[in-house]
Amino acid sequence: MYARIRSLGIKGIGGYEVELEVAISSGLPRLDMVGLPDAAVKEAADRVRAAVKHNGWDFPVSRITVNLAPADTKKAGTVYDLPVLLGILAATGQIRPPRPEDMFFGELSLTGQLRPVSGALPMALAAEAAGAKRLFVPRENAAEAAFAQGVEVYPVDSVRQLADHLAGEGAIAPVAAGVIDPAAVPAPDFGEVKGQENVKRALEVAAAGGHNVLMVGPPGAGKSMLAKRLPGILPDMSRQEALHTTAIWSVAGLTGADNPVIVRRPFRAPNQTASRQALSGGADLRPGEMSLAHNGVLFLDELPEFHRDVLDLLRQPLEEGEITVSRASGSVTYPSRFMLVCAMNPCRCGWYGHPSGRCRCSEQSVRAYQGKISGPLLDRIDIMVEVPALEYEELEARPSGESSAAIKQRVDRARAIQRARFAADGIQENARMGPAAMERYCALDEEGSALMKSAYEALGLTARSYDRILRVARTIADLAGSESIQAIHLAEAIQYRTSSALAK
Repeated sequence: MYARIRSLGIKGIGGYEVELEVAISSGLPRLDMVGLPDAAVKEAADRVRAAVKHNGWDFPVSRITVNLAPADTKKAGTVYDLPVLLGILAATGQIRPPRPEDMFFGELSLTGQLRPVSGALPMALAAEAAGAKRLFVPRENAAEAAFAQGVEVYPVDSVRQLADHLAGEGAIAPVAAGVIDPAAVPAPDFGEVKGQENVKRALEVAAAGGHNVLMVGPPGAGKSMLAKRLPGILPDMSRQEALHTTAIWSVAGLTGADNPVIVRRPFRAPNQTASRQALSGGADLRPGEMSLAHNGVLFLDELPEFHRDVLDLLRQPLEEGEITVSRASGSVTYPSRFMLVCAMNPCRCGWYGHPSGRCRCSEQSVRAYQGKISGPLLDRIDIMVEVPALEYEELEARPSGESSAAIKQRVDRARAIQRARFAADGIQENARMGPAAMERYCALDEEGSALMKSAYEALGLTARSYDRILRVARTIADLAGSESIQAIHLAEAIQYRTSSALAK
């Protein structure tokens, strides 16, 4: 007796087809799983046996062999519970065999109810790519899987319900294809922020060009409040970006029936105690914070309080847009293209440089505190902006700043200019310009060259800092609608490389 069931698996953040072959033969009663199954896959035998008996079917008293193909790829998780049960029942003639265009995944309870699994969207996209017509998943995973529009997704509550559907005795209605609507998820508004107009301008420039930002200021000045509002002025994600981001969150187990798809750009703010694995990826090869922030913002508050080795991990994704996680269980590369937004106090007490003279930290203490941030990391920051403490009059006044919607309109216009400019280069934003693109689009006139030379010598800039100033200046010019970089645009960009709150 033999049956074949089509299922799916996860590798990294991508799905792939898994074919289950179930063979029942004479011999001592046992169920063998082959094809590199992990412990969770092997434990499916007990869940399947209990579910079969609980629903009144006969579990064969024979030797059962389940092969998971491709056999040279490691299989993990509980996604194969449902296809294993269907394979055994189909091989013994107790249910009608599924059609070749059907695919299945899902975890079983001991009573045959289906439980949700991680990675529903990437597996659904893999089913679409494999030519499947129908995909049967746990009900809690159905809304997420339905965003793979090329396959019909059927929400299943129990194996008995599914068996009746396959037999034509009780139809399950497919779920409607999902619609990505960023307006459905409200975001904090810049209009709620009092004062700090210079910081809002810096964040607008950062959003317009995808630049990394460092905010320096005393406690309570509004650094975290401003950072949380940054995603609200970033351009809406394209469908491809939303699906790619959702795939990462799904593999990490962060999606569900209430949030089946990530429609707004992510905002991740790990705690200062976060470990290297928390940022890069865990021992089980699940995505870390740097990957969960893909296509969005990674916010590091109290930057000097992070461990130095944790901060050094940021270099690879900031340059390459991806992070490779290598553990004893294997190796996987995750996308990690995010805007880095950092905030810090200028010293341990937080009041260094304040006119009131409240700071009592010694110069040595200030330098030691700021020295926790490595030069190479600071060199990868495009914009440094001071966030001063608000005066009483500013706090007492009603917020009078622009709304996020108004700022976003300017950001969208600047991004549209960049997309048109880089249409042939495969670049989306100014922050990602390479040397060739900068040569073409960041040329300076005589006045700009003189200004840049004096800043380079006076500030002790590096070659990387020089490039970053030019990229920021190009973004400022785009916001102004200028074809070329003018001296006024360059002067503003240079201003963002210095901060009086940082010890010289």
